[in-house]
Amino acid sequence: MGVSVKNLFVAVMGLVLAVWMSAGRWFFGIGGSLTWWYVPAIGLTYAVLLLWVGHRMAVTERRGKRIGRSVWVTLILSWVCAIGFGFTVPDNVGGELVSIISHAAGSQFSAEMSIALCNPLGIIAFALAFFALGIAIANGKDPKPEEDEIYDDEQPGETRMVPHPLIHKVRAEPGTVTKSL
Repeated sequence: MGVSVKNLFVAVMGLVLAVWMSAGRWFFGIGGSLTWWYVPAIGLTYAVLLLWVGHRMAVTERRGKRIGRSVWVTLILSWVCAIGFGFTVPDNVGGELVSIISHAAGSQFSAEMSIALCNPLGIIAFALAFFALGIAIANGKDPKPEEDEIYDDEQPGETRMVPHPLIHKVRAEPGTVTKSL
């Protein structure tokens, strides 16, 4: 199992941003009691999700497939939202909810605005990470054959139709009723 620099980068970014989202306020001296809720609920979940994305990217590369641009775009957008979430998520410090932005600005209005922004940023960060996972899984799969490709092996002059999904595979003799599922 080969790990490329790209997959390692995704995994490291997942771990760094998980720490930033759940405990980044401690770097600014405003850590509080809500960190104990953020670490398992937000940090661990985001880290596992991005490790899974990195794993699926490795699987895609191992299968000789190309990782699409859309995986990277959704990952980068998720990372930007995760960084914004880390700046705006509040923590309980001295009985008040304080975020990094509100601590730097020092006004109550900025505290309320940062709290209002943290939920959408967190939701979008997780949604984009899930989209990146889905796209990475899709990039690693073989395309399904088209209906026409399935029946390309027919002999000239022979025409077959796609079997109806509700009719049993055993065809009835002419004049009898077909068996349905």
